[in-house]
Amino acid sequence: MFQQPHLEYGVLWPILLVFGLACVGIVVEAFAPRSRRFPLQVAMTGAGLVVALVRVIWIATDLNTGGATPHTVAEGAIVVDGPGVLLWAVILVVALAGVCLFAERQLDGGVSAFAGQAAALPGTAAERTASQQGLDHTEVYPLLLFAVGGMMLFPVAGDLLMLFVALEVLSLPLYLLVGLARRRRLLSQEAALKYFLLGAFSSGFFLYGLALVYGYAGTLDLAGIGRVVRHGGPNHPLLIVGMGLMAVGLLFKVGAVPFHAWTPDVYQGAPTAVTAWMSAATKVAAFGALLRLFVVAFGHDRLSWQPVLGVIAIATMLFGAGIAVVQSDVKRMLAYSAVAHTGFLLTGVVGFSAGDNDGADATHAVLFYLVAYSVATVGAFALVTVVRDSNGEATSFAKWTGLGRRSPSVAVLFALFLFSMAGIPLTGGFIGKWEVFTVALRAGYWPVVVAAIAASIVSVFFYVRFVLLLFFIEPKAADAAPEQSLGVVAVPAWGSIAVIAVCAAGTIFLGVLPDPVLHLIDNAGSFLG
Repeated sequence: MFQQPHLEYGVLWPILLVFGLACVGIVVEAFAPRSRRFPLQVAMTGAGLVVALVRVIWIATDLNTGGATPHTVAEGAIVVDGPGVLLWAVILVVALAGVCLFAERQLDGGVSAFAGQAAALPGTAAERTASQQGLDHTEVYPLLLFAVGGMMLFPVAGDLLMLFVALEVLSLPLYLLVGLARRRRLLSQEAALKYFLLGAFSSGFFLYGLALVYGYAGTLDLAGIGRVVRHGGPNHPLLIVGMGLMAVGLLFKVGAVPFHAWTPDVYQGAPTAVTAWMSAATKVAAFGALLRLFVVAFGHDRLSWQPVLGVIAIATMLFGAGIAVVQSDVKRMLAYSAVAHTGFLLTGVVGFSAGDNDGADATHAVLFYLVAYSVATVGAFALVTVVRDSNGEATSFAKWTGLGRRSPSVAVLFALFLFSMAGIPLTGGFIGKWEVFTVALRAGYWPVVVAAIAASIVSVFFYVRFVLLLFFIEPKAADAAPEQSLGVVAVPAWGSIAVIAVCAAGTIFLGVLPDPVLHLIDNAGSFLG
């Protein structure tokens, strides 16, 4: 006899609201006049995310004050605990920044950065007509909401099936969004195709690993798997292979070596607003899921996976920082920088030790790093959108030469975000690196910390080199020619200005006064297992 499932809608409705608004957005696209779609979609998406964020803060307050306790809902498929709710808040804040950047129309002659008619082949009459008419691809807002819903599910998934469903729900809209750039359509569509093919391939690995872990444990529940692992179930090699295959799927999502190949092409080819949002939000969601899986389900077999993740962390940091040195495009430099930051975050993950209280110390270090990284990354990519030439965004290093003389405020802000990524003191990035290095050293993984310090030194080199290019290098004479004009700063709309200002303030605040955020993260506790 079937029993009615206990869903507890009061806790789930931030996620349900996001998915519901995504469905309403599709209806708007089908029935609203084209001229009304843009304001409707922006207002509905922004307001919905704000309401969802308010409810998440309410839930977090209840958990913190004892009005509610961490528990599972939806028959154990979703876990409501401190770290999960905190990740919800970060994902929603980054999504709000994404909406502001998506809605930017002032930089490109009154149209957004998205293709007017995505189905039109690049270079065809249909594409030219859509561009001349100033058509806007407003379906990007429902796509963003679907992806945000998947991102919210991913780090709170309580069983393997929900983990896989959330992975696919967040991934599919991203594949579409990457290919919707108005300018450089072929580059954008090539990036989307690469991302889709490699993403589908990695999902296959993840699903196969899921099946093997289920075969080992006899349950899909993460806490149940953790109990079987703790008591030492039979067929341990099955668990090892399953863990490895699931790790492939998750490491692809965060862009770790050797599963990083999609990162530079996607970051460069996607509309920069999409890159800004997905570079932060995807990492937050994927690292939340990775932490929950490896702490709750596989935590008692940590000696099997920690050395492997340590090696991957070393390779990711050194490779990302090393390749970033030879880049000549701002977006590709930031892409390889993101690869290196994945390695730094993995350094925090391997800091899970036997003396760690349910993985709380490692979790808190990674959570703070994610907050600091998100603020700096969104701010940096938001600034990339405002430096332009006759062809749109100017991303070549040559276009940025001497920008500090032409627009000191933009150059100073960009330098601030780069210094945070480099881990310079008095920025959020410094505190984040201190936290992850400390937990890894405490766990005995000093070789990983040594490699992290070496990678940090290399990253300081290419970040500072770019800052010198902004302020102290004179443009070459050839760069002044019309066909090679230098990048100039265009004034963005208020939404983009607000995003840049908040990110700059957040970067300084996290570096100068990190205690309130550290205290908030400490109060989040550990994953419910």
